[in-house]
Parts: sequence; C-alpha cells; structure tokens
Amino acid sequence: MRRRVYLDWNATAPLRPEARQAMSAAMDVVGNPASVHAEGRAAKTLLERARSQVAAALGAEGADIVFTSGATEAAALALAGRALYGAAIEHDAVAAWVDDSLPVDADGRVTVADPARSTLQLANSETGVVQDLPPGLAVSDLTQGFGKLRFAFNWLGCDMGIVSAHKLGGPKGVGALVMRPGLDLSAQLKGGGQEMGRRAGTENLVGIAGFGAAAEAAARDLADGVWDRVDEIRNILVATLAGSAEETIFVGNRGARLPNTVCFAVPGWKGETQVMQMDLAGFAISAGSACSSGKLRASRVLGAMGHEAAVAGSAIRVSLGPETTEDDVLRFAEAWLAQFRRHRARAA
Repeated sequence: MRRRVYLDWNATAPLRPEARQAMSAAMDVVGNPASVHAEGRAAKTLLERARSQVAAALGAEGADIVFTSGATEAAALALAGRALYGAAIEHDAVAAWVDDSLPVDADGRVTVADPARSTLQLANSETGVVQDLPPGLAVSDLTQGFGKLRFAFNWLGCDMGIVSAHKLGGPKGVGALVMRPGLDLSAQLKGGGQEMGRRAGTENLVGIAGFGAAAEAAARDLADGVWDRVDEIRNILVATLAGSAEETIFVGNRGARLPNTVCFAVPGWKGETQVMQMDLAGFAISAGSACSSGKLRASRVLGAMGHEAAVAGSAIRVSLGPETTEDDVLRFAEAWLAQFRRHRARAA
C-alpha cells in the first residue's frame, strides 16, 4: 500500500521533533512560573526562554510577546472593542471583529487608506497571496507568513501581530500576540497578572516550550533556503496541472504568494468533491481555510476577489511543506488529473 501524502500544511504542520523534545522536557518541570521558589523560577526560566525564541524568530526583539491559546485568541485580544477596518479576505478569527470594507482586487491585493485604523494579513491561507503591509498598520495576522517568509516584525511597522504555533510545526492550542513595546492593551481574560497583565491564567508551559523550539527550528529552515526548494516543487505541480487541464483557473498566481501554496478551480467541479476523491486516493488537501472548509459554502476569499460562485465553490488548496517531495506532487497530479478526466467526461 502506498503511503498517504499530506498536502495541507497551511491547515496545520506536522509536529517538529525539536518541539516534541522540548515539550517532553517541559513535562518534567514541576513549578508554576508565577511561584517564587526554585521550582517556580525553573518554570519561569523555561517560559522566558520560549518567549525569546519566538521573538528572535519573528525579528521582534524588544517587542512584547503575549502567549495565548492560539491565533484566534490573539486576534480577539488585539481587536476586541476596537473599530478597525479589514478586508473580506481575512481569516474568520479576524473578520469577526472588523468592518470588512477594505477593497480587494482580482489578484487578492488589498488597498488600505487608513493604516492606523486597519488590519491586514501578511499572507492568505487559501490563495497564498502576500500583501505589502503599509507602515503604521494597527494589526496584522502574520500566522501564515511566520516561518515561510523572510520578514521581521520590527521592520514591518505595525503595532501588533498575530501568530500561531501549529502552522510552523509547534503544538496546537498555542499562539501569541506580538506588540510594539509600550503599547496599551486591555486584557480580555482577567484574573491573575500573567503575561504582563494582558492575559490572565497559568501559562501552558508545555505548549509554549514546544512553540519556542518550533519557532527556532523554523527560522533555521528559512535561513537555510528550505522554503526555496518548496517553491520549486510547488511550481512543478502548477506546470504539470496547467499543461494537462487547460480549464483550470489558478488563483492569486500573478503576484507574490507563499512558496508552498497553490489554489485552483475547475468551474462546476465542487471543491468538497475533489477533497473527498483525493482523500480516497491517499492525498490530504483542503477546500479553503481549515476553519471554514467543513461548512460546505463557496470560498468567501475568492468571492471577495471577484470570482463567480461556480469558481469559488470549486476551488481547492494544495499546500506543501519541507517534507514534501517532487514525487509526492507528481503522484498527486496524476491522481487529480485522472479524476479531472472523469469529471470532464461526465460533464460532456
């Protein structure tokens, strides 16, 4: 039996061995980071080491790193109670809090008129489109770009950034809000004084340790050119599909995009159907964001880009990672093209 091929890295990346090792070691640390005795200080040391690792990987030295339960909580912490503008391409965790009136063009690019009152993602999880963030931006969702793109928070010029551990090989259920130093923010979870008074509750030390180790490893991969190789493999996949299925519409491929992402559609062939067919063939892909792909609706992101429902409802996303091989994508292309030919024959 041929091994399954995982091509849904934008939904979640496999746990890195460095993160697993760090988490295992953290399980043996008894103390609470808020305690002042030796055991508590040991836990605090582990917590602050992870904070430094995440800050260094983000290029956010000197910024405040507030650990949360994930990017969704980080978004709520950054956005709740604020009247900010956003675009309809934002992840649901951000879109829930903003006025989504910022214009989006056919290439998925967003125009921001008032950065200080706006939020804009660095990269889109469905299309891979990468934005040019304007200076003075209030908030940016950095989740998909962190670990895949070369950037530094301290150079972006935004006040706050949202990140998640499991998108770069850390554990699920851990994220962070990175903040420009000296920025005032009201806690949403109140109680103790943890996380500089911005997020009450005893820190998830095991998860945070895994996050720190994963961030450090991800930064090392990026510096070593690992994602440049992923980009080459992604381009092989695109060329193979485009050369054999002319009806295919590739989304967001006319500008900068994540090195691992390809979003494409065959109008009239439902994305959910393709996901199930590929799953049976041994390939894990998605029909949009992992947080919304199970809702059986056309992609809100593609709709915002001006695509008709027939396209938005037929789009699938293939996202690669450092473990993806050329053989993996060629096998996927072979399996997908076989189903494509069947679909075309049925539609004839």
